Amino acid sequence: MAEHLAADRYDVTSVQTANTFFTLIEQDKQQLDCLILPDDATLPQLANWMHGQAALLPAILLRLDMPATEMAPTQRPDPTNNPAAFAYHTAEVHASLADLDHLAQLVDQAISQFIHLSPSCRIIGTTVNDSSVDADIQDLTLQNFLLLQQRRLTEKLKERLGYLGVYYRRDPQNFFRNLPPQQKQELLHQLKVAYREIILQYFQDDGSLNQRIDELVNLAFFSDIAVSQIVETHMELMDDFAKQLKLEGRSEEILLDYRLTLIDTLAHLCEMYRRSVPRES
Repeated sequence: MAEHLAADRYDVTSVQTANTFFTLIEQDKQQLDCLILPDDATLPQLANWMHGQAALLPAILLRLDMPATEMAPTQRPDPTNNPAAFAYHTAEVHASLADLDHLAQLVDQAISQFIHLSPSCRIIGTTVNDSSVDADIQDLTLQNFLLLQQRRLTEKLKERLGYLGVYYRRDPQNFFRNLPPQQKQELLHQLKVAYREIILQYFQDDGSLNQRIDELVNLAFFSDIAVSQIVETHMELMDDFAKQLKLEGRSEEILLDYRLTLIDTLAHLCEMYRRSVPRES
């Protein structure tokens, strides 16, 4: 499964035995975001055990022997029409091996459906003691855990989508290419001053460097300034410093070290875009 999910976004844990799975659920059920379960003869036992543990989690049920054309990921059974159409809960997502190329989308779908799962959702296959009191306690425990998990996942989504929010708050009227000539010059001057301060402090450990780089990156990001413009600003400043060093009779070789400044700044900007620009579905 891991090869189908980006390592920088997903932490995948694979288990090979039922006992290992039971231990994982018992220890980490409050931290797990999504389960990928085999949709085979073992599923009813796993689902029943998880119900008993009050462990309701987003889930993808993976059929190992079903062609992709038989059931597309978005065509999950409708439990309102078929009470036996789900094995774990009514927000589970069904898929096949051929759908693994879209596993990230399946995970997102499973989490989204789970977040909207009603606390009064029907659970089948649960075995409890005959006492109605025990059944009521188990139902309340399941509902409580469901609400906690939904709240936790919603907060995680807000954190992840927060970067998207930053992206969508950009105003095209403030983009460099849309500014009148005078404002373009003012913005370029502001960019040059900010980058000059970064260069002057780059090899000094005063604790403010990252903040200055972030400020410049924010300026470039919200103004949609091209990377080539930052490179051009760097070269202009290197020329200025080279002239100053020449007047002082000093070697210009020291300026080669400041290629690191450019690489570091562009890396920050690229990371801003990577975490902000919406991924293609």
